[in-house]
Amino acid sequence: MKETKFEFNYKVYDSIEELPEQEQWLLNEAREVTANAYAPYSHFQVGAVARLVNGEIITGSNQENASFPVGLCAERVLLASASSVFPRVPVDVMAISYKGEGHASDHPISPCGICRQSLQEFESRLGHPIKLILGGMTGPVYVIDNAKALLPLAFTSEELR
Repeated sequence: MKETKFEFNYKVYDSIEELPEQEQWLLNEAREVTANAYAPYSHFQVGAVARLVNGEIITGSNQENASFPVGLCAERVLLASASSVFPRVPVDVMAISYKGEGHASDHPISPCGICRQSLQEFESRLGHPIKLILGGMTGPVYVIDNAKALLPLAFTSEELR
C-alpha cells in the first residue's frame, strides 16, 4: 500500500484593498453582479465576473428553477456565455462573490463540485489556467492560481478516449 497526499497553495488577503487594482475591480463587479441572480428559493445570490485573455469582460449569476436541480450556478452561466460569445477564447481570471438573506457574506466560498468540474474542463479544453478570486461582500479574499487545483483526481476527457 502507498499513501499519497494532495495539497495546493493559495493566497489569503485580509481584504479586497490588498489585491492589485484590476483584481479589486473584478471582485467589486462580482459583488454587484449578485444583484442579477434569480434566487427566489435559496435566497443565496452568487455573481461571477471574468476577464478573458482578449480583455473582454463576461458576467454570470446563479439562475434557480422550481424544478430542482435544473438551476445554473453563476460560474457555469459565465462559462457558457464566454464560450458562446467568444468561442475558443480562454478565461484568464474569474472573481466570484455572494450574498444572501440571513447569511453572513464575510468570507470566501468555493465553487460547487459541478462548477469545479466545468472550470477544470474549460481550462483543459482551452489550455489556459483560470485564476480564481473568491470573496464575500466583506472580509478575506482567496486567490487560487489555477482552478483545476480545486478538483484533485478529476474525471477528464482523457478517460473517455
